[in-house]
Amino acid sequence: MKLDPSLAAIVTGGASGLGEATSRMLAAQGVRVALLDLNRDKGEAIAGEIGGVFAAVDVTDEQSVDDGLALAREAHGIERILVNCAGIVHGRRTVAKERDSGALRAHDLASFRKVIEVNLVGTFNMIARSAAAMAGEAPLNEDGERGIIISTSSVAATDGQIGQAAYAASKAGVLGLTLPLARDLMGFGIRVMTIQPGIFWTPMFDRIAPDYRASLAASVPFPRRLGAPGEYADLVRCICENGYLNGESIRLDGAARLAPK
Repeated sequence: MKLDPSLAAIVTGGASGLGEATSRMLAAQGVRVALLDLNRDKGEAIAGEIGGVFAAVDVTDEQSVDDGLALAREAHGIERILVNCAGIVHGRRTVAKERDSGALRAHDLASFRKVIEVNLVGTFNMIARSAAAMAGEAPLNEDGERGIIISTSSVAATDGQIGQAAYAASKAGVLGLTLPLARDLMGFGIRVMTIQPGIFWTPMFDRIAPDYRASLAASVPFPRRLGAPGEYADLVRCICENGYLNGESIRLDGAARLAPK
């Protein structure tokens, strides 16, 4: 798929981090970009900077997604590119000891369910609705390609650390969707790919102590640093442009393998 002004794209989580970098990259290639995010102030600002549109969307809510897609499609037409970057991080051990009393407590179900709902169910919600629209469009090239869907898993899907049961499970679910979705959508000419980022400098790292950031960077074999959001966006571009990539997940991690903690 050649990235050019004839294409429309939707990026969830497009107001920060990996999603923001992806939105800016696609717009720089001439693609008409719609950012779907909960952060209205930042989303509208970025959309204004790149000539895109913004919709405040909760990816776990069917009506919210439908409304956001309708706004994006009214402005740009049916999307041929969907990049799922919306997600949340949550850390809690399955069994933990209370700091004051020493009593043991189990991981609460509400927070576990919330992470699964946003990271996994929200990703599938976007994919199903976007694919249904892509499938009705005319092919873009001689291969019969109608669209590309790229989702964000994590190296935690296979290297989950202590306290990451909910997050790792949600990202393993995204990873597990990749091949069956590619097979589901092959008859419509829609490719499905997943990226597993390693340790990337996203806004959450702004709140982490510099010495801890340095130790994380030192754990990456090469290059010995945190990943840059622009490098994620570069991989999105490569996946879009290479039509033979389908049904696979790509680790983007500098050869890092996460230790237990």
